[in-house]
Amino acid sequence: MTSIDLNADLGEGFGRWRLTDDERLLSVVTSANVACGFHAGDAATMRRVCELAAERGVTIGAQVSYRDLAGFGRRAMDVPSAELAAEVAYQIGALEVFARAAGARVAYVKPHGALYNRVVHDEEQATAVVDGVLLADATLPVLGLPGSRLLELAGKAGLPAVTEAFADRAYTDEGTLVPRRQEGAVVTDPEVVVERSVDLARSGTVTARSGARIEMRARSLCLHGDTPGAVDLARRVRERLEASGVRVEAFA
Repeated sequence: MTSIDLNADLGEGFGRWRLTDDERLLSVVTSANVACGFHAGDAATMRRVCELAAERGVTIGAQVSYRDLAGFGRRAMDVPSAELAAEVAYQIGALEVFARAAGARVAYVKPHGALYNRVVHDEEQATAVVDGVLLADATLPVLGLPGSRLLELAGKAGLPAVTEAFADRAYTDEGTLVPRRQEGAVVTDPEVVVERSVDLARSGTVTARSGARIEMRARSLCLHGDTPGAVDLARRVRERLEASGVRVEAFA
């Protein structure tokens, strides 16, 4: 039977402000990308999400990013390699404290936002992320875009490289994400998102913005938690996947 992991970005609030419906999404997804305080999240939020995830058997992942609370980690930044590696390790370590306190552990690492897109092609920044993961835990899988420099370098360093796809993001013909600043970068029609999810899981392909069919073989499917109606959409995606004969389970 075909299987796929469903992951979502969670804990993306700060202080009294909350962005994602963590509790309800944790009843649907199998992996939680928990913000580690650099683009969103704080100590109390990280602890709460780890406790909820552990209670529900959801795998915990560290969503690391540039230090950019004001820009939600989506602004391009130039960070020296040694500094970025240290900051990646710092974020993983911070989340690990709360994961272990909840009786779980950090099971994988996923970059966020501008860092995620940067390490698709930028070897220097991708190397820094890999170095940061190695510093924190040399056994952690790295989640990223198929064909990215990040996954290539992670594999060479002995880290498990796990491919990821997005049902609600538009793709270029090259298999990269259309930048959010461009019109049509986010797929907003719920039924289209559901259909793309099943297509990605069953055929390993997706329709690019140009209309071309491109290969996109992924072990994990990301459902954005900060979009309107995210919980209902996540439920629809999971129900349709399972109805289509796809087993939904964590990769780690």
